[in-house]
Amino acid sequence: MRKIDLLPEPLTASRFAQFGEVISANGASYPINGGTTQRFHRQATVERNDGEAIISVFQAQPRSLPMKITMMERHPLGSQAFLPCDDQPYLVLVCLGDNAPDPDTLRLFSVQGQGVNYHAGTWHFPLLSLEAVRNFWVVDRVGHGNNLDEHSFSDDVEITISEYRSHSE
Repeated sequence: MRKIDLLPEPLTASRFAQFGEVISANGASYPINGGTTQRFHRQATVERNDGEAIISVFQAQPRSLPMKITMMERHPLGSQAFLPCDDQPYLVLVCLGDNAPDPDTLRLFSVQGQGVNYHAGTWHFPLLSLEAVRNFWVVDRVGHGNNLDEHSFSDDVEITISEYRSHSE
């Protein structure tokens, strides 16, 4: 059996670029509304392939570590953005792959104060809230066609998330 033990790395735009976009109030901005608001413009692009962009709220239950990863999912017809409603840390697990997720490309990111927008077709694990029930604003696609692929890993690959340290540690 092949074992993969994942440790989270801090989320940055350059590290996450092959999977999607980082959404945050960092970087270039400009004042609007008579100088009372800073606009951090065009943080992500909604990919929707002939569907509609919708906004939902997902309520994620806390996960316990260590945790075995048995599946990944992707949305081939549109991007999917997750924007936390608070500033508590969470984890993002992604990987590359055409018809199935490639375990050799797994990346685990530690996220705090940022959101993510997965590119259409990016393999990812469902929300990984760590300490409490958390709400996330979600922007994704609805419309014709199957926009959800799920893949279960075979028993000969064991993937675990075993450790977490917050950004402040």
